[in-house]
Amino acid sequence: MGIVTQDNITDVVIASLGKHGTVTDRERQIMTSLIKHLHGFIKDVKLQHSEFLAACDYLARAGKLCNENRQEFILLGDILGVEVLVDMMTNPVDGNESESTVLGPFYRENPPVLPKGGTIIQKHYDNEETAYFEGYIRDEAGRGVAGVTLDVWEDAPNGMYENLDPDQPDYNLRGRFETDENGHYAFVAVRPVPYPIPEDETAGELLRFMGHHPNRPGHMHFIISKDGYRPLISQIYDAESKWLEDDSVFAVKQSLIGKFKPAPAHLGTKLHFEFDFVLKAQAAVQAVAAE
Repeated sequence: MGIVTQDNITDVVIASLGKHGTVTDRERQIMTSLIKHLHGFIKDVKLQHSEFLAACDYLARAGKLCNENRQEFILLGDILGVEVLVDMMTNPVDGNESESTVLGPFYRENPPVLPKGGTIIQKHYDNEETAYFEGYIRDEAGRGVAGVTLDVWEDAPNGMYENLDPDQPDYNLRGRFETDENGHYAFVAVRPVPYPIPEDETAGELLRFMGHHPNRPGHMHFIISKDGYRPLISQIYDAESKWLEDDSVFAVKQSLIGKFKPAPAHLGTKLHFEFDFVLKAQAAVQAVAAE
């Protein structure tokens, strides 16, 4: 089996797994499938050596772009619909719990902790529409969950996240909030606008190779977490936004779309957006996984 031919190369590589070291059952499963599919892809498209070298160069250039502000491989995975598929496989919806979607490549850890109803706006724009976001975090029985942390972030009215825009203050339009004793959350932000994901460098090359566009609909990011519940990474979308049905990263789900309405005067903002989330108890998640 050590002498390779085009017909046996896949079997030879798979047979090498664990010959000179220990691999777990999961590692063997992953590598066996990867090798079969990768070799099958190469045979299917009759990949040429020049194309292989170009792909290696492409991945090397993508790696050099990765830093604390931009994770290029997550971005490439988004463009190919990989992250949203992995998320759906990792977090299958069971019952009435809220749907998750992609984290995206522009999340920053440790945003400022702000009081309920506080604002994440640090810089104002002439075209901004201020908005009061509020809602309830509930369990599957409909009870409000107190002490839930909401980590939120969005793009500015110029279509850029602050970590990609040197003209924005540090952590602009990012913040952490906590639900009150009734499970209610609230914060002030701006209406998120549609924007193009970075189309320079390797992400742009992939988009052009696919003949696809870079645009995303307006959305607010959420990471919602509390001990005893499955963490929820999600986004909520503006029902009036462009690109809802043609998202460049394929992350829009019907249950995550909501509507902005004119805000009552006492809120002090132009718009009002109400959206509730349902968290699944961790014990229930473990029970489903064990079945």
